[in-house]
Amino acid sequence: MKIQFKTFFATGLLLCTPAAFALSPADDTSAAARLKQIVEDHFDATLALDPLFATRIGEHKYDDQLGRPANLATRARRIVQDRVALQAAEALARDALAPEDQLSLDLFIRDLKLELQGERFPDYLMPMTQLDGLPMTLAVFGSGSGPQPLSTLAEHQAWLRRADGFPAWVDDAIAAMREGAARDVTLPRITASRILPQLDQILAAKTEDSVFWLPVRERMPAGLDSEALARLGDAYRTLIETRLQPAYRKLRAFIANEYLPHCRTNVGWDALPDGPAWYGYAIETSTTLNWAPDRIHTLGLAEVARIEGEMRRVMHKVGYKGSLKNFFHELQTSPRFYFKRPEELVEGYRQVKARVDAQLPRIFSMRPHADYEIRPVEDFRAEAAPGAFYEAASADGSRPGVFYINTFNLKAQPIYGMETLSLHEAAPGHHYQISLSQEMTAMPRFRRFASNVAFEEGWALYSESLGGELGLYSDPYQWYGHLSDEMLRAMRLVVDTGLHHKGWSRERAIAFMQAHSSMAQSDVIAEVERYMVWPGQALGYKLGQLTIRRLRSEAEQALGPRFDVREFHRQVLSEGALPLPLLETRIRRWIAVQKG
Repeated sequence: MKIQFKTFFATGLLLCTPAAFALSPADDTSAAARLKQIVEDHFDATLALDPLFATRIGEHKYDDQLGRPANLATRARRIVQDRVALQAAEALARDALAPEDQLSLDLFIRDLKLELQGERFPDYLMPMTQLDGLPMTLAVFGSGSGPQPLSTLAEHQAWLRRADGFPAWVDDAIAAMREGAARDVTLPRITASRILPQLDQILAAKTEDSVFWLPVRERMPAGLDSEALARLGDAYRTLIETRLQPAYRKLRAFIANEYLPHCRTNVGWDALPDGPAWYGYAIETSTTLNWAPDRIHTLGLAEVARIEGEMRRVMHKVGYKGSLKNFFHELQTSPRFYFKRPEELVEGYRQVKARVDAQLPRIFSMRPHADYEIRPVEDFRAEAAPGAFYEAASADGSRPGVFYINTFNLKAQPIYGMETLSLHEAAPGHHYQISLSQEMTAMPRFRRFASNVAFEEGWALYSESLGGELGLYSDPYQWYGHLSDEMLRAMRLVVDTGLHHKGWSRERAIAFMQAHSSMAQSDVIAEVERYMVWPGQALGYKLGQLTIRRLRSEAEQALGPRFDVREFHRQVLSEGALPLPLLETRIRRWIAVQKG
């Protein structure tokens, strides 16, 4: 998965006016120039509201700012910003634009309308989960190995100013969660409890054991004399001991003593105020499709049955004589399917990377300039983190992408799943798609850095199916690993809609996934609890994959021997993360042109 950090920050907020996004009617500037000004000004305003996102994409003018949760005033400013930009965009003469600009205009209007529709749902009342939130993100940024640059003295000073804002963030987050408890908008109690061990990991006993001390130990600026180094070290110590640690302790005490007792015991989004509509909105934003939950649930059950049939064929091919359930047990328990040491797992993925990189030119004519690294997930977030995830490279390629492997539980990281997981998280999955999009500098920034679950995760899941074309999956167990990961995405269609639409309990969801997969129990629990706090997100994977696979089949049938898989992949990837209906339109137009 690609971890998505949905943030609700505002710093130095600018109250936007129509003049910020539209030129005077008397101005004779072309429609294309006006469109560019509108979308770029709106993107600049978005970065000011979300300085951590700015840092992630390589815009460093906000590196000393942290941001604040979206209180009512902040939300009002964001709404004004979006409405003004939408009004300006809708006033443009679409017919006066070139096709590429028409696409940008259509996407910009669609995104703003969807964002404004979501303002009725108070997600800001849940400012953190066990999956993400500023307390964990801050530790990643402050570790010295995350997106925050920490090489020069100025960069360290910018970080110190940014981190100094954390106590204010904690106060705002506590106020938001108190309001959420009063309005019955809280996390499920079991998932909120998962936050406490994460905070405990960060609350080190000694300053020198803190994740925030790592820059002092490992990344102090070169060229400073001993006195300057001592002053910088003292500044870090003061930050940790007088600002960060007290704020983390305050947040932990609030969650443990006040928030948890008021958290809901039900798990579905439909139990929240306006919950069914909220879940419908989550489905639309994640899938870009207007599908009913029952339709998705039925598709999921059909996909589970189909993939189980494929698993049985693998079972017979390797000569296993027992039942599928016993085969799952064998895969879960046999030592030959698991590494004994974390470093062996990480090195194994590095070997897969080398093999895949050598074969990619066979089916891709384009590749990103940025490379990616493979790292273990940090200890402070490993217990509740997914099994693997991808952190995007900076847009200029100066910071590589990171394929994170969770080594917390090696029994949740089977050797037979390595090839398919690498294809998904790294190349040609998330790393290719996201890096290529970011590097398309001719596109507006809102498209280069767009986050579209159905496209991004659909592409990554489709990428897993390319293993055979890349010389992988020769071992039937590795092919089983691919089927196992595809099964996970099919089960998500069933479990997500089950939890949030059909009244399933957490226990029923766990039992369903255990019955249909060889996943470790710890992995199943983490997955189910992920869906509980991130409704709809898990649906985009399979719906996106099925769409891309269907479009490829259409192209292969229509073009016959003229079909070029390298060109098909170029067509899919060369316009950024498109909503699925627009991707279908694009590929079908390409097919028509190729047919002549």
